[in-house]
Amino acid sequence: METHDGFEVEHRSFLLYPTFLHQNPAELRPEFAPLLRDDPQPGAIVLPALAEVMGVWKIEQEAQARALADLQALTADAISRRFAYRGRPWVHALLLRVRPLSAPLVLPETPQMLGCVSWVPLGEVAVEAGPPVLDETRLEGLHSEIEARLGETAQL
Repeated sequence: METHDGFEVEHRSFLLYPTFLHQNPAELRPEFAPLLRDDPQPGAIVLPALAEVMGVWKIEQEAQARALADLQALTADAISRRFAYRGRPWVHALLLRVRPLSAPLVLPETPQMLGCVSWVPLGEVAVEAGPPVLDETRLEGLHSEIEARLGETAQL
């Protein structure tokens, strides 16, 4: 949730909400830019997966943010811009266990879902998620790797 004081993780699990509003290939590393696409179902929101929070880090040094650059899709310049967004000298990194839904949840788009929103309350919805995209061993390894990278850059 984005509050006046910044960002906080209010829920430990949430549905991934694909948005097409701010797609910008110039902010993505070249290998990710081809994944951008037009909205396949205008007027409907297709929720494809459940995300479960495995770790949250508040990153207060740009060197730390750049140390994680290869673990996400943004370019180094885009990371720098987000790090300084609205005069708040920090970003958050989240490690997520992503589980595709057995069948995507399709909801009609409402006015509350439109625009530049990060979190959309859906009320009670029932979904069935499949196995994680990455196995637990890989997720644990990523958690340890993030901790190590952030620890190394914190000492610079």
